[in-house]
Amino acid sequence: MIIAHISDLHFGPQHRKGFFAEAVKEINKFKPDAIVITGDLTENGLLNEYKAAKQGIAKFDCKIKVTLSGNHDYRSTGYLLFKQFFPSKQVTEVEDVVIIPIGTARPDRDDGEAGHRQVLWVEETLTKYKNKFKIVALHHHLIPVPDTGKDSIPILDAGDVLRALLKGGVDLVMCGHRHRPWMWNIENFTVIHAGTLSSERMRGFFSNSYNIVEINDRKIKTYLKVVGGEKMEIGRIVKEATLGIPEEY
Repeated sequence: MIIAHISDLHFGPQHRKGFFAEAVKEINKFKPDAIVITGDLTENGLLNEYKAAKQGIAKFDCKIKVTLSGNHDYRSTGYLLFKQFFPSKQVTEVEDVVIIPIGTARPDRDDGEAGHRQVLWVEETLTKYKNKFKIVALHHHLIPVPDTGKDSIPILDAGDVLRALLKGGVDLVMCGHRHRPWMWNIENFTVIHAGTLSSERMRGFFSNSYNIVEINDRKIKTYLKVVGGEKMEIGRIVKEATLGIPEEY
């Protein structure tokens, strides 16, 4: 099974139309079984931005799309528009994989929060799928990401969320928000961060990109794909950033 993990499209003033169009061509070419979009579809949560995002995302030739909201989407009462343009399911099952979204965006706030009730729901839901490969997707980051400057906007209740993920036996966590691709391994699960697919604002990794996840017999391989460029294992950029190996993309 192949999943395309994209994030931070930012339809609006900083959206890069050419890079988005190229990403659509690339992703449609390898035909993913599902696409997970971890938030910030728009820049300011405005109606015209939501219309453009809806039209843009419809160009992906994939029946299963799991779409989450980000902090930018909830600006200017954009949370009302998000529900209208991108109605979503609580749980999505694809073959032997289950994808569970966590809503962390809050109106007119840049920080994220899961909330006590949602944390309990996530833990209970994860435990129901003992024989599935379990993915949790959210916009905000649970763990600080390097090369992103002063960090005061992670999930406020990150500790509670991490404990619920661990108790529920999650296999993979997908995040966005920081516009910096990265990977952490925690206990028995992996956390991957997507860079920005089509925003001109990047951090640390100065190319528009997305992630590709390949799942085979409960084993995963995670890749980063530069839009219009190279495909590499995500672990490579972590290694290069920590060991000081020159980055060539």
